[in-house]
Amino acid sequence: MTAIATAGAFSLPISLCRSCKASKKGVKGGFRVFAVFGEENSLGPRDKKSSWGTLFDVEDPRSKVPQCKGKFLDVYQALELAKYDIQYCDWRARQDLLTIMLLHEKVVELLNPLAREYKSIGSMKKELAELQGELAQAHKQVHTSEARVSAALDKLAYMEKLVNGKLLEHKTKTESSVASPSSSMLTQSLDTVKGKSPRKSLDVSGPVQPYHPRLKNFWYPVAFSTDLKDDTMIPIDCFEEPWVLFRGKYGNPGCVRNTCAHRACPLHLGSVNEGRIQCPYHGWEYTTDGKCEKMPSTRLINVKIRSLPCLEQEGMIWVWPGDDPPVETLPSLLPPSGFEIHAEIVIELPVEHGLLLDNLLDLAHAPFTHTSTFAKGWTVPSLVKFLTPASGLQGYWDPYPIDMEFRPPCMVLSTIGISKPGKLEGQSTKECATHLHQLHVCLPSSRNKTRLLYRMSLDFAPVLKHIPFIHYLWRHFAEQVLNEDLRLVIGQQERMINGANVWNWPVAYDKLGVRYRLWRNAVEQGSKQLPFSKPM
Repeated sequence: MTAIATAGAFSLPISLCRSCKASKKGVKGGFRVFAVFGEENSLGPRDKKSSWGTLFDVEDPRSKVPQCKGKFLDVYQALELAKYDIQYCDWRARQDLLTIMLLHEKVVELLNPLAREYKSIGSMKKELAELQGELAQAHKQVHTSEARVSAALDKLAYMEKLVNGKLLEHKTKTESSVASPSSSMLTQSLDTVKGKSPRKSLDVSGPVQPYHPRLKNFWYPVAFSTDLKDDTMIPIDCFEEPWVLFRGKYGNPGCVRNTCAHRACPLHLGSVNEGRIQCPYHGWEYTTDGKCEKMPSTRLINVKIRSLPCLEQEGMIWVWPGDDPPVETLPSLLPPSGFEIHAEIVIELPVEHGLLLDNLLDLAHAPFTHTSTFAKGWTVPSLVKFLTPASGLQGYWDPYPIDMEFRPPCMVLSTIGISKPGKLEGQSTKECATHLHQLHVCLPSSRNKTRLLYRMSLDFAPVLKHIPFIHYLWRHFAEQVLNEDLRLVIGQQERMINGANVWNWPVAYDKLGVRYRLWRNAVEQGSKQLPFSKPM
């Protein structure tokens, strides 16, 4: 959820520098399971060199596991062991995937026309059959690894629950044994704080208020074009109203109210018939502009449901939910030149979209929050800064090689320089050999729900796009990072609803998040000239 999400920065060791060399690794020997760390035969080095070696060259964590056999473990030691289980399952899954990729490489080599000069058709068929058998076995191993990961995660969740119970019990005992501080001490402490230099704060507290109508007067991306087929529908919530997307007769996208005019049935439960969405209750059919053109079993009357202006550009579907006339131009959200899109993911999140944007526009939390994913191994800098023009919503992080921009009304774009897992390369993105580009779109579904559209692009390793089921891997990594953030942001939201100010004490590295809040306040107040934007 922070601006470094998925892919290269996610603890997946993407370090495919174009000049690097590494050795392949493959599976040999059996696979015997006694406990999670019970394998005796594992991956051995292959003689042939391959760039995939660097991509998956992660240390086997079993050498670091504390020797606990025959010992009684307390709950904390058991939790630590469960974490090693997760690390091992992660390493094992990488090796399984690498095996599949290497086998695919062998198939490509075997089918190379040059191979026909020194191999007969019969021998090629035999080798292909053997490779197919190995691939089938490797895919089976991947499924086994998935089951093991699931079991290990369940085990870890159980252990964390036990530890949290212990901590809560200890905290209760401690609080009951310590007398409350006197009022004079509290006053003295408060005076000390007040004696410091005055600070600026934003007031973002209390229950989330209904969205201001002015916030609706923008183009909002709501779906990826690839998800909206000719015969499919995508139900969405936007500003607490239900809508449904579908394609019209000539393939143009449309967005209508997801409620039939007849008996208020959800239209997305129906079907698309010749470019019209058909209600599943009595078969009424609506065009992309909301007009009802068919009413089976009764006389056709003039009925129309509300529709939104809807356009398609650069692989995304956009809507204009406001009452003002829509502007003619849409912002471009394509990655920079030289990048290829590798993943497009949509996730519904149980947090207000402003809190999610606050999180995405903050990188300083990474070495504290994302210690199990992309920021694993990061050192904590003595000073984190976000450097930006005096009037702007974009800039770059120091000391991280990351460029970031808030694009109104709800988009965050970032480019990250990548080197080795757990490390960041160079002092700026220009000094890095490989890069990850990200787009986060935070659509305000309701006051406690956000529809997140995530697009990931790389300027290296184009072959990753052709690996079978790779999109499942990207989604898994994205959800891992989001889950690290969600537990914190949901906690913020609960306290904000009860009156806490989530922007009580901004500091230097909060600059971009503060500017987003100032921009949003100006929109809701109806300012003629929005801050941090060019004059019209």
